[in-house]
Amino acid sequence: MNTRFMIILAALIPGTLAWLSGCASHHPAVTQPIDRPETEFTVHSAIAFSPEQWPQKLYADLYVPAVSGAAPVVLMVHGGGWERRSRSDMTWVAETLASQGFAVFNVDYRFAPEFTFPAQLHDLQVARQWINQNAGEYGLDAFRVSGFGFSSGAHLVALLATVARTNDDLNTPFGGPETALNAVVAGGLPSDLPAFGSGKLLRQFLGGDPEHLSERYQQASPISHVNAVTPPFFLFHGTLDMLVPFSQTKRFAQELKENEVYHEVYKMHLRGHITSFLTAGTAVDSAAHFLIRHQSN
Repeated sequence: MNTRFMIILAALIPGTLAWLSGCASHHPAVTQPIDRPETEFTVHSAIAFSPEQWPQKLYADLYVPAVSGAAPVVLMVHGGGWERRSRSDMTWVAETLASQGFAVFNVDYRFAPEFTFPAQLHDLQVARQWINQNAGEYGLDAFRVSGFGFSSGAHLVALLATVARTNDDLNTPFGGPETALNAVVAGGLPSDLPAFGSGKLLRQFLGGDPEHLSERYQQASPISHVNAVTPPFFLFHGTLDMLVPFSQTKRFAQELKENEVYHEVYKMHLRGHITSFLTAGTAVDSAAHFLIRHQSN
C-alpha cells in the first residue's frame, strides 16, 4: 500500500467505527436512563483461582470499585474459539463495568484441543466458587454475581448460567446452585452447537464430529438447558456475522421467550463477528444498564 492510501485509510477507520457503533436496534428498548456516577477502581492482577490439584494453573484479574458496601460482581469470559486468546481481550469491557460500580473477575480457562469439554465449564464453575470463598476479603457480594462473555466465552458463561440451578450432570462435581448467576450478557453467542456446524473448532473442543458425538453436542449447547429458572439474558450480535450466525442468538432468544425468561436483544447491523466486538461500546453501555437493573434479582 502506498503512503497516501494508508493516511486516507487511517482517517476513515475511526469515523466508520463510530458510525457502526450507532447502527443498532435494541428490543425491548429501555428508555429510562440510569444515572451511574463514574467510580474509581483497583485492579488485582494475575490472581490464581484454580484449586491446587487443577491440571493447569488458571489466573484472573479482579477489578474492585471504590463503593460503599459489598460490590456486585461480573464474571467475565473471553472468546477465541475455545482454543486461544486471553483475558486481556476483555480489559476494556472490565474497565467500563468497574467504572460503573461493578467488581469484575476477568478469567482465563483451559484450551482445546489439549483439554476438551467439559473442562472449560469446570474452570468457570471453580471461578464462581472462588468468588464465594473470597468475597469477604475483597469486598464482593457473592449473592449478586452476573456473567459477561463474548463468542466462545459467551457460550461458556451461558452454559454455566443455564445449568447451575438444574439437576444436570454438568453440575458434577464443581457446579450447582452456588455457581448460579443473576443475569448474563452474551455477545456473538454460539447457543445451539449441532446447528452451528461441524468445523474444526467444535471438533477439537468436543473431541469429535457431531455424527459420533450427537449427545455431547446437545449437552454442550446452552439452548438445551434453558428452563423457567434461567436468569435474564442480554444478547448482542452482529447481523453479518459469518463465524457465528445471528440465527444462533435468534434461536436462543426464541427459547428464552418460550420459557418466559426475560431477555433483551441488541442487534448490531452491518457488522460481523470481530467488528461487533470492536464496535461494542454502545452495546456494553446498554448491557451495563441491564446488569444494574438485574444485579439484585
